[in-house]
Amino acid sequence: MAPGPMQILIVVMLILVVFGASRLPGIAENLAKGINSFKKGLKDGDEDLKKSITDESEKPN
Repeated sequence: MAPGPMQILIVVMLILVVFGASRLPGIAENLAKGINSFKKGLKDGDEDLKKSITDESEKPN
């Protein structure tokens, strides 16, 4: 069941009360940095995996 507009408004109001309007941009910025770092880590992990697979296939038996 998806939240309705009233429920979303209540959650946003609670976040504003808990964190304050002045701290929200900083929190959003840190969240964005964390997401970008996570995506970069996934990409780097995929590249490392592909490299190790190609290195294993090129080894002479």
